[in-house]
Amino acid sequence: MSQATTAQPEGVQLPAMLDPEAVEALKRLAKPMSFASGAVLMYQGRAAKGAFFIESGEVEARVALPGGGDLPVARLGPGSVLGEMALIEQGVVSATVIARAEVRTQFVERDDFRALVAQRDAAVMKLQHAVAMVLAQKLRALNARVLACDAPEDAPAEDDPAGDPLANVPRTETAPFDYRRFLPLLPVFREFGEEDIERVVAKAKLLELERGQGLFAAGQPVASSWIVVRGAVEVSARRGPPAAGARATRRRIAVLGPGQWVGAMSQLDGAVHGSSGRAREDSLLLEIGRAEFDALYYCGDSTSARIQRALHVSLLQSLRHTNNQLSRLISQARVRGRRDAVPVKELQSALYGQLCHAAG
Repeated sequence: MSQATTAQPEGVQLPAMLDPEAVEALKRLAKPMSFASGAVLMYQGRAAKGAFFIESGEVEARVALPGGGDLPVARLGPGSVLGEMALIEQGVVSATVIARAEVRTQFVERDDFRALVAQRDAAVMKLQHAVAMVLAQKLRALNARVLACDAPEDAPAEDDPAGDPLANVPRTETAPFDYRRFLPLLPVFREFGEEDIERVVAKAKLLELERGQGLFAAGQPVASSWIVVRGAVEVSARRGPPAAGARATRRRIAVLGPGQWVGAMSQLDGAVHGSSGRAREDSLLLEIGRAEFDALYYCGDSTSARIQRALHVSLLQSLRHTNNQLSRLISQARVRGRRDAVPVKELQSALYGQLCHAAG
């Protein structure tokens, strides 16, 4: 058995995020399930069938490690949720979850949940939004773990410029090419009908950026999000000096190309930007302001459902990308023998403590 210290995160307090209508939807969907001490709720490596909402008792999540032994990664109690990612996308359980005492739960099966989402049940749509916000919070926390560790690709960095990088950049209603012909081919609009795309375009402005032009800066209030039509946006984060006298560094987090939605999750949770973005090359973007975004996202019709679905896919792709970075940092630390500089056990807990990973 591994001697790693058990991580004890607070867990996902999803019910506290729900309004009464969504709580009623949860009660309508859920099936009560009880587990004796020592019973297994979820097995590592198996397909996740749904989410457990813990009412009483405590569970421990443990991961079997490639070289043998196991690693305790989380202890969760009342108010926590296990496997919430499975409600949005088919996933694989990444840890075995065992009852440490008698546990009472409410279980929501994925197929039941997705069936009501497909019918655009208003209360279930709110529950789905709350699950997405939980995953967005996890993504922010995981990115913070990744950025806390040194990586070979870190480069010297200057401070982000003050103010809105787009303050003096004009918006337009026309483009130098017939961009609308290409919109149905973009990944973000893959499940959209022509009418849905037109509704999004009607709420948006066109933004042409030259290579190197800033799009948003860390700490700046979130006012808009952007769909990349042509070109690419590079997202990076500045890392403060790890020690007195050391220079700050910058790390590239992602390069987002045509058909990817930039800044939407920040727009949803209302936070300031935690990173910075710039045009990696000459680019054309659809810019959607906060009021326009809210009107599209929360209206509860078919366009709203497709936008939510597109953003959930984007969120899960980001989680996969961050998990790959975590795995790479763990491997690099092992190869270099830098276990003190890079907290391997903490990174393993962050990686496997999600309990459910998106498949694919």
